[in-house]
Amino acid sequence: MCGIVGYIGKRDAYPIILNGLKRLEYRGYDSAGIALFDGNDIQLCKTKGKVANLEEKAEKEISLKGNLGIGHTRWATHGVPNDVNSHPHYSNSGDLVLIHNGIIENYGSLKKELIKRGYTFKSETDTEVLVNLIEDIQKNEDVKLGKAVQIALNQVVGAYAIALFDKKKPDEIVVAKLGSPLAIGVGDDEFFVASDASPFIEFTNNAIYLEDEEMAIIRLGRDVKVRKIKDDKLVAPYIQELQLNLEQIEKGGYEHFMLKEIFEQPSVIKDTYRGRLLADQGIVRLGGLEDHIEKFINADRIIIVACGTSWHAGLVAEYIFEDLVRIPVEVEYASEFRYRNPIISEKDVVIAISQSGETADTLAAIKLAKSKGAFVYGVCNVVGSTISRETHSGTYTHAGPEIGVASTKAFTTQITVLAMMALRLAKAKGTISKPDYMLYLRELELIPTHVEEALKTDSKIEEISAVFKDARNFLYLGRGYNFPVALEGALKLKEISYIHAEGYPAAEMKHGPIALIDEQMPVVVIAIKSDHYDKVVSNIQEIKARKGKIIAVVSKGDTVVREMADYVMEVPHTPEALTPLVTTIPLQLLSYHIAVMLGRNVDQPRNLAKSVTVE
Repeated sequence: MCGIVGYIGKRDAYPIILNGLKRLEYRGYDSAGIALFDGNDIQLCKTKGKVANLEEKAEKEISLKGNLGIGHTRWATHGVPNDVNSHPHYSNSGDLVLIHNGIIENYGSLKKELIKRGYTFKSETDTEVLVNLIEDIQKNEDVKLGKAVQIALNQVVGAYAIALFDKKKPDEIVVAKLGSPLAIGVGDDEFFVASDASPFIEFTNNAIYLEDEEMAIIRLGRDVKVRKIKDDKLVAPYIQELQLNLEQIEKGGYEHFMLKEIFEQPSVIKDTYRGRLLADQGIVRLGGLEDHIEKFINADRIIIVACGTSWHAGLVAEYIFEDLVRIPVEVEYASEFRYRNPIISEKDVVIAISQSGETADTLAAIKLAKSKGAFVYGVCNVVGSTISRETHSGTYTHAGPEIGVASTKAFTTQITVLAMMALRLAKAKGTISKPDYMLYLRELELIPTHVEEALKTDSKIEEISAVFKDARNFLYLGRGYNFPVALEGALKLKEISYIHAEGYPAAEMKHGPIALIDEQMPVVVIAIKSDHYDKVVSNIQEIKARKGKIIAVVSKGDTVVREMADYVMEVPHTPEALTPLVTTIPLQLLSYHIAVMLGRNVDQPRNLAKSVTVE
């Protein structure tokens, strides 16, 4: 969950690494550090706090010269965030310096052995253990750095993406990966290393994505050498052209990435269905699905595995698939699925959903499902990510880079893909009438316009936010397709404002949560026109009878709920199965404005990181 950056070449390394860390700060921001080789020695600077703190400190304390360097922005696992525990970490000799994303689970036993051999440790981190283990092997077995890394990694248990160099060999960086992402940017006799491609996109469009249990030796004047860590087998690296540009990872005039990404949703939803959905021709076609339709329609059940916001998208998909395709669906937290000895058969289809394509628990669930013979289909956003490679097939969303930690456009593009999948399968299985099928295609094509209309209520939602910014608790209620939206709305508010919020099915309010309702409790109710409308109106009356404050998301032109609610947020009409794509918009804006008014760091909320690559 940390961000790592490295550079070796002819340019000054410092500005490349520093700017790269700023772009990766969404991955971790409790501490940061940098190590540069200035031609004579390693210049090391690290500090608690954000990359801006590192920049200020480095420019005062170290030489910024050098064409070789590595940098790190941290989300703490082992050891509290402070200057000492920040990366990079030296070996005892001071020759090796290493950065690490992941967790070394057996670091305790390794550390004890190293202490017996005379090694000392300054930090509480597992990373300092790893760099000294590599040095110990290099020294005692008289091997080169790359071989020492390979031997060491065969002794560790856990997950890692690492980059390190030896000041005695300043023409070389060694990197390796297991469970955490790592990309190598390939330029003209220069190389870049990063957790994703954003730190080097202005320098090269060519990248190598390491597979799990692979390492690479990067040397100036030579091709990158990639090897399997287990058996030392050479691997021919695949250099792919990146479909990313610098404009996509800049704020574009918005105050925060999160706000930019909320307002990008009309365009990215369109990008996600472009070329796949041709409503006037009655066509929906997903390349990754076409060759595997029989596996889906003959499946005993579909199991969806995901975490966080992606899990909420999976819950929406459960309703859509069961309603339209008539196949049983189970939605599992990936973190629980992998540990509860689930019953999986070759007749099951598993859909894994992840924005980053690197979520550790989801990856583990994929491997478990594959080991049981299930067909695994991925829905993710990042091209070349581990999940896209580990699944049998899949579909990319086209949300573009999502930098804000609180996911917004990933949620709506995931639902767009899942809705298209359901429609394609329903047509193939014959579980949807032609008129209904055509209606859904036309309405899905209109969703970007509906989202644009919902976004026009931004100023009204900002006014509502000002009223409730000091509330200590929120309750979110929804029914049917919009129960998952209630969960997602509550999650967004918790993530970025730090206000306690809970989402519930509206009918479940009477089974406990109603005890919380008084005049101090704001209740957000998704009350759009649907088969559940009258039931939701009754729930609102129950809340009003107990003096709760109602903030209602209503269909445009609604009069009944408008008269009952204290505040309303309107969304356009669309078929109920597609309503989550529009009802989530005002909830995203509500959480955003409340957090801004409270002075929160919206893009980098405390204790959270964007891509959860450790357990």
